[in-house]
Amino acid sequence: MTPEEFNQAAQIRKLMVLGYLSPQPDPCLPKNTKTVVLIGPDDENFWPVFKRSPEILDGTSDPLDRWSKRVIDPWANDIGATALYPSDGPPYPPFIAWAKASSTLEQSPVGLFVHAKAGLFVSFRAALALPYELSTKQTTPPPCDSCIPQPCRRVCPVNALKGDYYDVAACHAHLATDAGADCMAKGCRARRACPVSQACGRVDEQSAFHMKAFFKP
Repeated sequence: MTPEEFNQAAQIRKLMVLGYLSPQPDPCLPKNTKTVVLIGPDDENFWPVFKRSPEILDGTSDPLDRWSKRVIDPWANDIGATALYPSDGPPYPPFIAWAKASSTLEQSPVGLFVHAKAGLFVSFRAALALPYELSTKQTTPPPCDSCIPQPCRRVCPVNALKGDYYDVAACHAHLATDAGADCMAKGCRARRACPVSQACGRVDEQSAFHMKAFFKP
C-alpha cells in the first residue's frame, strides 16, 4: 500500500494516519517490521460512529479499546500487518518513542504532541507493523513553526504543562475542583487553544469522554 492508500483505508474506518516511521529493533515488534504506521481517530468523523457502537452501548469497561481492536484487527489482517495497541502490556508498546521518531508528529511548546490535522488532540488507537517499507518523509510543515501567538503556553489554569515536564498532580488537583469543570466538560484548555485543534472537528462530548477516562479521583 502507498501512504495515500493508507490514508484512504483509515478514513473509511473513521481513523487517520498520524505518522510513519522506520523503527529500530524492538522486542514488541515482529522481526521483519520495516515500517510502523501510527493510527488515531479522525475526530471529524469518529465520534458519531463510536457513540453508537456496541462497545459503548453495552456499558462494560474499556469500550474504546474494544472498538479499536474490532475495527483495526481485520484491517491489519487484510494487509499483512501486525496491530499493536497502547493497552497491550505490560510491557507496553513504546508509542511515545515511536511518535518522536515519526515523520508527521512533533512535540509542541507545552510538550504535547501536535499534528497538522489533529492539532494537540493527538491520541493513538493503534500502531500497524508492516513487513515492507513506506515513504516516511515529512510532507507538511510542523504547525507550531508558523504559530506565532502559541496560545497553548498561556491557558492552563495551573501551569501544569511546562514543555519538558507535565505536572500531573497539579492537573488532577485542578480537575477535582469546580474550576476544573470546564476542562472536564470540554477537554484540556491547552489542547483546545491550539488553532489547529479548533479546526479538527472534535466535539465536546468526545473530549468529555476522554477526560472522564483520564481523571479517576
